[in-house]
Amino acid sequence: MIYNHQCYKTFFRVTQKEFKDMSAGKVDHRSSPLKFIGKVSFYLVLTALFNSLIFSQEMRIFSGTIITPRFETVADVQIEVQTSGGILTAKTDAEGAFSVVVPAESLSVKFSGSNIEPQTRIFAPTENLQNIQIRVSYTIPPVSESVIIEDNTLSPEIERRNESIYTNTLFGRDDQIIQSLNAGINAGQHEGGGKSLEIRRFGFNTDHGGVGGGVKILVDNIQQNQGTQGHGQGYLGNLKSLSPELVQDVSIINGPFSAAYGDFSGLGVVQIRLKESLPQIFTARIQGGSFNTARGFFAYSPKIKNVDAFIAFEPSYTDGPFKSPLRYRRDNFSGNLTYKFDDKTALGIKMNFGRNNFFSSGQIPLDLVDAGELDRFGAIDPENGGRVKTGTIGTYFRKEFASGATLKADAFVGRSLFDLFSNFTFFLADPVYGDEIQQHDSRLQQGANAQYLLPYKFFGKQALLTVGGNVHFNQINVGLYPSVSRNPNRKDLPGNIDNPNVLYTKADAKVNNYAGYIQNGVDFFSGHLRVETGLRFDTFTFDVNGFEQGGKEIHRASAVNFLIGKESATKFQPKLAVAWSPLETTPVTFYVNYGRGISSQDARGVVRNSDAPKISTTDFYQAGTSYNSRLISLVGSFFLIDRSNEQVYIPDDGSIEFAGRSRSYGFELRNSVRINRFLSFNGGLTQVIRAIYPGEFIEINNSRERVIVDSAPKTVANGSFVLSELRGFNASLNWRHISNYRLDAEDENVRASGHDVIDLSIAKRLKKWVELNFSIDNLFNKKYYETQNYFESRVCPTCDVGTRIHATPGYPFTVNFGVTFRLGSKE
Repeated sequence: MIYNHQCYKTFFRVTQKEFKDMSAGKVDHRSSPLKFIGKVSFYLVLTALFNSLIFSQEMRIFSGTIITPRFETVADVQIEVQTSGGILTAKTDAEGAFSVVVPAESLSVKFSGSNIEPQTRIFAPTENLQNIQIRVSYTIPPVSESVIIEDNTLSPEIERRNESIYTNTLFGRDDQIIQSLNAGINAGQHEGGGKSLEIRRFGFNTDHGGVGGGVKILVDNIQQNQGTQGHGQGYLGNLKSLSPELVQDVSIINGPFSAAYGDFSGLGVVQIRLKESLPQIFTARIQGGSFNTARGFFAYSPKIKNVDAFIAFEPSYTDGPFKSPLRYRRDNFSGNLTYKFDDKTALGIKMNFGRNNFFSSGQIPLDLVDAGELDRFGAIDPENGGRVKTGTIGTYFRKEFASGATLKADAFVGRSLFDLFSNFTFFLADPVYGDEIQQHDSRLQQGANAQYLLPYKFFGKQALLTVGGNVHFNQINVGLYPSVSRNPNRKDLPGNIDNPNVLYTKADAKVNNYAGYIQNGVDFFSGHLRVETGLRFDTFTFDVNGFEQGGKEIHRASAVNFLIGKESATKFQPKLAVAWSPLETTPVTFYVNYGRGISSQDARGVVRNSDAPKISTTDFYQAGTSYNSRLISLVGSFFLIDRSNEQVYIPDDGSIEFAGRSRSYGFELRNSVRINRFLSFNGGLTQVIRAIYPGEFIEINNSRERVIVDSAPKTVANGSFVLSELRGFNASLNWRHISNYRLDAEDENVRASGHDVIDLSIAKRLKKWVELNFSIDNLFNKKYYETQNYFESRVCPTCDVGTRIHATPGYPFTVNFGVTFRLGSKE
């Protein structure tokens, strides 16, 4: 006999439904009174028999939480309770909790699950069974060693976001997906719409993701950072094709601590995993809001045996708050098909196609705004903007063996066309026609990853060996063309052929990356101490055939600087991580982590300066502690980041900027507090104490001062109140903060302003199949700027040249409404 504690409730639900149907007239008992009396009698007798079976012996509640020796809660653990009357079954929820009604007798309980070492416990009749803790060990730890952030388990090296953030929040702008990560990441828009965000973290400005250490972002293991890109190294523009409703979860590694990731990983890794299917067959979301914003999401996910699949389409349009409308149109198409041969083997294919077209106001001079000569949402050159087309098809394979080992492999091919029109300096280089440029990037890329995970015993201790490798090939046609009104012919106009300040570049580049890694983790002292070591190597080859004409570093306009050459470089990256939970009952864990990350250089800069560094390194040291209970989780950590020398190729003007060795150190604090079953609070603070260039000094007011790393905030903070499933309501109130920060290494008075911005999001489920959505961005209409930079410009042909702060304004008070339909549940 197999039963569980829900069977009694299920019986009464069925019984009550029958009586409701009778009372509602759905059963015509009046035409057959004897049949009606017979049904009532049958239900009464059956209820009495059921009660006599269930309550013939004393019952009690068996409840508790499943945790690891480091107090990480474990979801989806299978629980089988062997009793004299049969087997009771249960499963832990997302918080690792379980509860089951059992008879008051000796019990044999088995705990098992995916990648969990099974164990069986015997409980005596007099033993306490309520609110107990059961410790289990992973044979293969999950990709993230902490549970989703709403479930309150935190660690210094990893953070996690689950799908509820992306399905319950009404995103009016695609940029908000990255801004929702928090985790000490400050992101700002350059153009107000279709351009990649500028990413700042741990006191460094990574530009668009690839310099200053870099922040690596992957979607389903496909790298989004583009090397040797038309606008900047490590450009993250492909994220524009990401639909938030398809996000399953997000893992944020707070440093280069995993051997699985190489290029652009110096300041951390963000791994976005998309869904393979949707809970409902049909999903539709329709929304609209301020500034002519309209967006839709439409998905079909069929219910097919052994198959997970969906196709989805996301169209959107907005003009933004700008005087010159954005006219930002974006269309994304995504799909997945996974066939499960059995519970342990799956083969799938994913695809994503996107396009966007936009105009923008660019970065405007703040001195003109302050003087009232230019509106905060105004423009000097309204022709800024761009057009982008992307397409990616990938396949992936997963196989779990009876031994517990796992093989994962994936491969992809991607194609993108990118054209960005910008005018940063207005009339500085070309007082006649203006400084507009077209940056072009036509790219074909291929990649593959393989990983083998082998659990084994190391002198009786649980251990895991991970071996993997990856390749990434890029064939790129990249260039910069002087343009007027989006016509790339400015170099050929009268006076410009011989103008050395008007740069024209074009190149074909092949950049290949070959990598392998090994990582080994061992649990000691019954899992209380875990030690992981790893080593990774990356080899890059750079092959460039191109030229530059004009520009800052080419003094004769008629001269052509040919960029032709082949170079290569290899770097090794060691890893070390220690996690120690010394106490048996107090959920405190101490962590020490070290990792070396790398950032490759633009191939054009590598060929032009072959003796300069081709790969920069980031050595990241972290030490911290965490406390995780059911209601409160706290994390504190200190970090020290050492960056090697770096050269940065600037596509905007063809110049090279050399950055010396740099260092940043500070601390992070994070918390998660469950106030009650419906309301929780999550917050975080990243504080950079100092970011400097060691050994470099400048004279300021007759004193010798260290050179400061500029262009990134030293304080980044966030806080959120989250309301979950209260009478069908889900809501969040989110606050984000950055401090003001220096924009010039030599003048501390040239500073970007900081900001505090609060957003509100509310969702109300009216029925199982329909939901209303509402959001307000910048609830208190804060006047702020997302991105600020300090450089020279000339705002009109006859104006004086000035060095000033240029900025892109943040959105004002913005309202969005939406309705979501979810039809055809697969349950």
